Amino acid sequence: MQARNFLIRFLSSGGFVSYIPARITGFKKFTGSGMAGTLLALALVPFLPEDQTVFAFFCLAFLPFSIWIAGLASSVYGTHDDPLIVIDEVIGYWTALLFLERTPFNLAAAFVLFRALDTLKPWPIKKLETSVRGGFGIIVDDVLAGVEANLLTRLAAKIFL
Repeated sequence: MQARNFLIRFLSSGGFVSYIPARITGFKKFTGSGMAGTLLALALVPFLPEDQTVFAFFCLAFLPFSIWIAGLASSVYGTHDDPLIVIDEVIGYWTALLFLERTPFNLAAAFVLFRALDTLKPWPIKKLETSVRGGFGIIVDDVLAGVEANLLTRLAAKIFL
């Protein structure tokens, strides 16, 4: 059981990346773990499939895995959407990059917009976060924030580039 819980914590926390800011700040909520998880997702971009169709299929495969791991982690941590769970930030940021060219502008804009939307949780993101439970509830609000960040990144690229 200990090895299972260790693996769940490892996967859900991005290889324990989310523990770093939580240890530094000492806060239970607003630890900076979400930022750490999104930075991890950005750092992993060079290792993701470059072909957009393959990347989309990769994300589609990663989605149910992340839902499953988030649900297990919620049980291990004993709370719904514990700040140490950052697998949702990873899939959320990757969703923000779907079918976008990986230019510095797009990577940065998607990052900033995803973090803003994930933090502020405008409608309907907040409604999903509070009304859906389990692993799906942990993941779905971040995926929706990723979709919105993707659309806003496209708009920003049209305006500024």
